[in-house]
Parts: sequence; C-alpha cells; structure tokens
Amino acid sequence: MADSVYRVTELIGTSTESWEKAAQNAIHTAAGSVRDLRVAEIEKSDLVIENGEITAYRVRLSISFKYESNS
Repeated sequence: MADSVYRVTELIGTSTESWEKAAQNAIHTAAGSVRDLRVAEIEKSDLVIENGEITAYRVRLSISFKYESNS
C-alpha cells in the first residue's frame, strides 16, 4: 500500500426532512468541489424548533479526502 495523506474537514448539512437528508445534502455539495471523498463521521446532530415545531434538521460531519500525489 502506498503512503497517503488525508485531510479532515468539518461540514454542517441541513434539511427540513431528516438528519439523513441533511447528511446527504452536505456530502452531495462537498462532492461537487472536492474529489476523492473517503469517510464521513457524524459528530453532532440537532434540530431547529420554531413555535414548538421542528423546522430543520442539522448534522455536523467530519469528512476526509485524500490528497493527490504528484508522483
């Protein structure tokens, strides 16, 4: 196995439907500009409540992606 270097960065995804959809939104958006996404870990999940009703689901994800090698 070749040596590799990965970066871990944090994203927050939101959805009015579910935590799963919030995570999907974050990953889908990140995949549009970052190549070679590897792993996502949900660090935190929460809700936005307005007038006693859930109005948004939010997830904080740590994602990793591999740096490209010049060799």
